[in-house]
Amino acid sequence: MSDDDHNGQDGFEHELPESLLPYDDWVEDAYREVMLRAIEHVAAEGLPGAHHFYLTFRTNRPDVIIPARLRAQYPEEMTIVLQHQFWDLALDRDKNIISVGLSFGGVGSILVIPVSAITAFADPHIRMALRFVSSMQDDEDIEIPEDAVEPDDIDPAHHPEVRIEEPPADEEKKEAEVVSLAAFRKRPPT
Repeated sequence: MSDDDHNGQDGFEHELPESLLPYDDWVEDAYREVMLRAIEHVAAEGLPGAHHFYLTFRTNRPDVIIPARLRAQYPEEMTIVLQHQFWDLALDRDKNIISVGLSFGGVGSILVIPVSAITAFADPHIRMALRFVSSMQDDEDIEIPEDAVEPDDIDPAHHPEVRIEEPPADEEKKEAEVVSLAAFRKRPPT
């Protein structure tokens, strides 16, 4: 047998035919559903333990509702952190939007983010990260940018609707740091 007669190590010929089934879309839909279930759970139950979320979304879409000053500061994309202080986290499946209250520069704001505007979701506590390829290049690594926006410390007396999620007593509050989510990806055994 010649080398031309052998399949690759993966059992497939090296040139695969184009799929007539939308597998990539189905996989992305499944990833988005995982994110939506996590958000629904936290909206109903709060963040358990040390779990926290990074949400990266396109700010340059007209259906994203954020304060004008944030859109000016983050004209294309923004990453928010849902950890200790946020309120009114909600998912509206009919409208396909996520809304959350955060404080920026001492001013409370409700952000309304269409699910389709989200480009990445991560829960660094368990080293889990999802990226949505319809919104990103396939070869892009997800990184939490240095300018990821963490909510301000806010006084609940001035914002009675605020739900403050306190970290466990043994966990110190750390400064924001850049986290490469490429390290969170599961690697096949060697």
